[in-house]
Amino acid sequence: MDTFTARLDSAWEWWAAAIEEAQEGRWVRDAVERQVVADIMAATNALHGGRPAPFTEDSWHVRIGRIANWAGVLRLAARAGGWELQPVVGRSPKDPAGMAELLSGIYAIGGQGEKWMTELLRERRVPPEKEIAQAEGFLTGPGSMEDLELFFHDS
Repeated sequence: MDTFTARLDSAWEWWAAAIEEAQEGRWVRDAVERQVVADIMAATNALHGGRPAPFTEDSWHVRIGRIANWAGVLRLAARAGGWELQPVVGRSPKDPAGMAELLSGIYAIGGQGEKWMTELLRERRVPPEKEIAQAEGFLTGPGSMEDLELFFHDS
């Protein structure tokens, strides 16, 4: 079932598979992959001023918008590099994992942000605070996607 919890668990699984490949030296990013990761990090700057997640003092629009912005950035990144984003829930990442698996894992959370934003704008429905906080923690802060470049040793 494609619940937020399933998306989050699968996102971490796909992310971890790609990072493990990189850290074990089985995936060495090429110049395009390094530049795409740098561009993703530049385009998804959370502008949180160093505050740790969750960002409860920000409006729902800002919080959800930060999460949703990842989806568009990742779609552009995948197109630029010729990678195909895959649904991650209920599926295992390809072995060996690489850039497509990394982007797909992160996209699972960004895509959820887009769904939340649609619900907020059209139905005035606010998602569960716990889920927003978990998505924020996945994308921002120490050990998160915000630190993505630190997980690679090929730069």
